[in-house]
Amino acid sequence: MTVRAYAPGRVNLIGEHTDYNDGFALPIALQIGAVAEFSTVAAGSAESPVIAVHSAQRGDEVRVPLDTEPGGVRGWASYVAGCVWVLREHGIALPSGEIRLSSQVPVGAGLSSSAALECAVLLALIAGAGAPSPDRTTLARLAQRAENEYVGAPTGLLDQMSSLHGAADTALLLDFRSLSVDPVPLRLGDEVLLAIDSCTPHSHAAGEYRERRDACERAAAHLGAVSLREVDDDAWQRLTDDRIRRRARHVLTENRRVVEAAAALREGDHRRFGVLMNESQASMRDDFEITVPAIDLIASVAVELGAHGARMTGGGFGGTVIALASADAAERIASRLPARVAGAGHPEPVLTVVRPGRGAHLL
Repeated sequence: MTVRAYAPGRVNLIGEHTDYNDGFALPIALQIGAVAEFSTVAAGSAESPVIAVHSAQRGDEVRVPLDTEPGGVRGWASYVAGCVWVLREHGIALPSGEIRLSSQVPVGAGLSSSAALECAVLLALIAGAGAPSPDRTTLARLAQRAENEYVGAPTGLLDQMSSLHGAADTALLLDFRSLSVDPVPLRLGDEVLLAIDSCTPHSHAAGEYRERRDACERAAAHLGAVSLREVDDDAWQRLTDDRIRRRARHVLTENRRVVEAAAALREGDHRRFGVLMNESQASMRDDFEITVPAIDLIASVAVELGAHGARMTGGGFGGTVIALASADAAERIASRLPARVAGAGHPEPVLTVVRPGRGAHLL
């Protein structure tokens, strides 16, 4: 038996590092993603209870035992092994077999290549096992647990929710306290969303990401709350440690920006949406300190060349800038921005027009 599943990457239009703070975010699923093809082995015919994993991008084979535990598999295949482990923990018995992976989502670009892979693998493994599929939000939680507890990356739930709940021409207003998904029509008309890959890879597993999460938890604790979602928008002013204060200010003001941005999209007010994008970029740069010089330059040049707004998307420390611009401004950005950025000594960025696409599904 062979089954195939697809899951997209994502662009977060606004709302960074709010997911693990029970806040809001406004992502879209992309029209590119990962494909997982799972071929099962007949009972009793396998030499040992394993899943052999092949990647079109990597070229090597990694054998994942069905009884794998966190730490048992490292490197790129740990994302697959984490899915095997979390499904077993969830009570789904998997057969031995072979899984083949391919992906169009660039690794390290901040477009959620890891979540796309996890969600495609989970769907393929569950279908191959002949088990009933959990609902989309439960699947997102399983994928997050695989990444947190098996891979060791302290990510929130944004990426997996985006990949699983995505819909064409639709942004998703996600509330990470209630886990509600509110579709927001994205009527671009003649406007363009540009994903500008800085070609400066990032890593969620790096200590910097974990430090930001720890700082948010400390801020909430100082304010007598379980999470920053529970405090009022100006509560950051009561914090005395400057670093913790700025981290909390980013999250609390970012939540407000997300809600306002969703309203702006519903009203077709792209200029207002762009202003909020720029405010988010400044907050990530100055308060949360997760941008890098190449990202800051790309965002500022995009706005200088006519974008309504531009901001980094993803966990930070590299990755991609998303910009919203008129068609004329997008052409100007595409023709002038790469040379400007390369001339400043950074890698030449790669620009792609993106639109919201369908969420994860079996093929």
